[in-house]
Amino acid sequence: MTPYNPLRQLPERAGYGKGDVLVLVGELFGRGYANGIVEEARNRGMTIIGSSVGRRDSDGSLRPLNPEELAAAESLLGAKIVNVALEAGFDLEQAADGLTPADRLKGVKPDDWDSFRLDGALLAESRQKGVERFTANMGRFARELDAMIPPGANVLFVHAMAGGVPRARVYMPLLNRVFKGQGDRFISSEAFWQSDLGVLCRDNFAEVTAETFRHLVKETEGVRQRVSGAGGRVAYAAYGYHGCEVLVDGDYIWQSYTPYLTGWAKILLEQHAAAACAEGITAAVFNSPEIQTNSSALFLGVELSLYPLLAALDREGGGPVAESIKEECRQLLRDDVSLETLLAEANAYLSSPLHAPFREYATWPHHNTREQMELMLNSSARLMEMSRNPKEIVCAALSRAVFTGVGWLMLDTMWSSSEPVYWVSHDVIAKRLLTR
Repeated sequence: MTPYNPLRQLPERAGYGKGDVLVLVGELFGRGYANGIVEEARNRGMTIIGSSVGRRDSDGSLRPLNPEELAAAESLLGAKIVNVALEAGFDLEQAADGLTPADRLKGVKPDDWDSFRLDGALLAESRQKGVERFTANMGRFARELDAMIPPGANVLFVHAMAGGVPRARVYMPLLNRVFKGQGDRFISSEAFWQSDLGVLCRDNFAEVTAETFRHLVKETEGVRQRVSGAGGRVAYAAYGYHGCEVLVDGDYIWQSYTPYLTGWAKILLEQHAAAACAEGITAAVFNSPEIQTNSSALFLGVELSLYPLLAALDREGGGPVAESIKEECRQLLRDDVSLETLLAEANAYLSSPLHAPFREYATWPHHNTREQMELMLNSSARLMEMSRNPKEIVCAALSRAVFTGVGWLMLDTMWSSSEPVYWVSHDVIAKRLLTR
């Protein structure tokens, strides 16, 4: 288990500036964690270079972006993209028999999830082919990128690749029951994780979320050597999740979303960062607080620990920035709901005695229980209903505040990072936001 290492104090301002380069490894598809560091790097005059996961044609073949797709992706990022398909994972990779793991799941009914069997040898073959394809493409990406980095520049790679749910129809109704199921619809995350479908999910998560970081460090060795030889710095930052501290009953308490099945891959990501550091490479994983993103919609309840950020802003000093964020949240609430009511409901959930076993850091990631899911989902629904418009909820404003603060903290910490893993909790995020 990775030693718990929370950021407590604000880092000194980094030396990154004009002429330096931030390389985003992972394509932006909406508002999420990576937007924060990209925006902060742009504010400091850094050059942004992006990447793409590519697209799949109707026959299943992977290709780079076409001109229209490339223009749209570069417009969203606001920067040049190296157009090499960096899709990771192996769920769509054919084995020798011509079938992909996703093909093997065609026709499988969600109710058969615990009895269906997959051939481990064939999956291993697809996995190896996926690794070979990804590393070859990452090598091409690195070579094209190297030609774009000016002499003397400092380079910060930001790894933002995560997820990896296999692209087979059986998974979405099944995972809805794992992450949102109550009563007869409840499925134990532990039982799912131990099934053949769960093992495929676990292995694909590992390839997308963690192994991509290891391959990135290895395949960009030439970039590292050239940049460092010219007097520049090269560092690698990645987004992790391993719980975080939020205010509960007036104290900062470590907690996490349950069930977080990507957690095992996130731990592997931490291990890869530690291995890079042991080789003298500056690399760090930043375990960031929960936010609500396009991809987190499946995880209803992940947003519950966002609300205490409002209290953390006051705890860390308050002031104009805190009042601005709080006022934005007030405007999103129904007329009959106050911020105090919102915070009281969130605190009641987070302080529930039912959560005691889930606050054990050493046993994370945790699997769900019926009682825990009922409490989480019902609490989430009550808090969501406090917003005036279900499409404009308080969590969206708080998420922006979180990824803004996290991006700033990552950028500054990486200038002189000496540890492989950091936790970025509500206390230090509030401190960072209040200094803007």
